[in-house]
Amino acid sequence: MDDRGDLGTFLKQRRAGRSPDAAGIWALDRPRRVPGLRREELAHLAGVSPSYLARLEQGQSQRASPEVLGALAAALGLDADERAHLKDLAATTRMPRRPSQPPSERADAQVLDLLRVLDGVPAFLTGRRGDVLAWNDLGHRLLFGHLGPGAPAEPHERPNVARQLFLDPHAGALFVDWNDKARDLVAHLRLISGRFPEDALLAELVGELAVRSPAFARLWADHRVRPCSTSSYRLTHQVIGAVAVTQQTLAPTGSPDQALVTITCQPGSRSAAAILRLRPRA
Repeated sequence: MDDRGDLGTFLKQRRAGRSPDAAGIWALDRPRRVPGLRREELAHLAGVSPSYLARLEQGQSQRASPEVLGALAAALGLDADERAHLKDLAATTRMPRRPSQPPSERADAQVLDLLRVLDGVPAFLTGRRGDVLAWNDLGHRLLFGHLGPGAPAEPHERPNVARQLFLDPHAGALFVDWNDKARDLVAHLRLISGRFPEDALLAELVGELAVRSPAFARLWADHRVRPCSTSSYRLTHQVIGAVAVTQQTLAPTGSPDQALVTITCQPGSRSAAAILRLRPRA
């Protein structure tokens, strides 16, 4: 996965999605072939020449100062996560990093203790690439019940949340809002790929999904970025039926590349009562 051209593609995608009205431009001249900004319009707003912007978008220029990036981000109306992603892509363009094999990920004992304490809350721990490193009993039964309970303990058998969502038919039946979930997950994976362009295993994961899942390939080509922090969605579970849940993602202390994912429901709701029925009977 060579991300050196992603800076230009990201700029073009965001330019295409930025309307003249949102950018404060009056569209009074010739009819527009596309709804987004023209290249010369973005160049004018950012205070750069159209030819320089063309070289950036075509991957022919490897130099973009922080001032230029800031001006482009402001003109495109990028949010904080998109601005950070833009800087990551620019850094990779200037100094491409060799792919490397990252060290094996594991769950710390303290996080495992926390998972056990969260007895009434489905929860699981993922690594940088979305590999499931650990789960508690309710987390396993709610989202991964078709897999063996000991799967995260075996590095070569660990489920990966992206592979599960795009390649496992179980996910299509489980997630009522599958399209929204898929879009959010790809946007998060795109953000992580910009942050760690040298991660060879991440590159392999993206390549595998792009080849095996047309839905993933389509969403990946959109170049949207968004962290998986908090989201709400509906499930249709084969044991407890329909439930509405909220997912919150926390960063464990000392392991910022990992994510502790918790699943909660409205207190006193039917969904909350249904999830508790997944507890093993004494």
